[in-house]
Amino acid sequence: MNKGEHMKVGFIGLGNVGGKLASNLLENNFQLSVLDKNSKLMNEFELKGANTTKSIKDLVISSDILITCLPSPEICAEVLESKDGIIDTIQKGQIWIEMSTTENDQLKKHASLIQQKNAIALEAPVSGGCHRAATGNISIFVGGSREGFDKAMPILKCLGRKILYTGDFGSASILKVITNYLATVHLVALGEAWAIASKSNLDLNKTYKGIAASSGNSFVHETESQVILNGSYNINFTMDLVEKDVGLFQDLATKLGIELEISPLVLDIIKDARKRFGDRAWSSMVVKRLENKYNTAFRAEGYPEELIDLEEKSLGYEI
Repeated sequence: MNKGEHMKVGFIGLGNVGGKLASNLLENNFQLSVLDKNSKLMNEFELKGANTTKSIKDLVISSDILITCLPSPEICAEVLESKDGIIDTIQKGQIWIEMSTTENDQLKKHASLIQQKNAIALEAPVSGGCHRAATGNISIFVGGSREGFDKAMPILKCLGRKILYTGDFGSASILKVITNYLATVHLVALGEAWAIASKSNLDLNKTYKGIAASSGNSFVHETESQVILNGSYNINFTMDLVEKDVGLFQDLATKLGIELEISPLVLDIIKDARKRFGDRAWSSMVVKRLENKYNTAFRAEGYPEELIDLEEKSLGYEI
């Protein structure tokens, strides 16, 4: 028997990350129903073999497990809280998995309402880049009951490689916001590093290799620097989303009474880049602020226009 043969999954949100995750479920023979406001994406998934549904209610009725992967807290609230939304229609024993990066208090509210219907609520934000989401090699943080985690594991191990059970519901999303913040700090710092290297007339190919071989290396450098040096900036993650993520980190600090020093500066830089280049500009274009200001270009030959995960796919496992 193929591993996903008898598990019916409903997936809402087929964007940059969600679409890649949903495709992995099809490749692993899960019975998949999908819903997205973008009719083109719906048609593409229908051609791949997914069932397309016209409403959240229809999707819930036809599924054992529901997954949401949405771009903002506002859209999450709409999908969960609207009349005939997930909270209205979910049934006893069904599992809802929230894979969006969203606001922690909202997540807990939704989880509580789901649990009142005797259903299982899990949060499972992902980390590692869209190129790894496409191959199923992305990392997943999971919060919620251990029983729910174990029940969802057949799906989770097809969506990602390294899977971390973080504990109570809400813990995974806090950890995800922390990791997104760190990645953004690294990205902004890389812009400054590339500016110094470029204006110092360093060979940028050798600079890339040098940073990668040094204590200054990071996952962000190994990935985003490549599309910066190519000039495409195509990291499959947009400026509005990175501002949302850093904003969530700053909001969390405010609620905890922690006065941060670096985060407000990074948030201002991201807001400025979004104003200059637009909501849907690739987030790595934040470095272009310095390219434009100092009339330089961070370019080198031999780097890809878009990242491709070359690691062989293997079944996920708990770390």
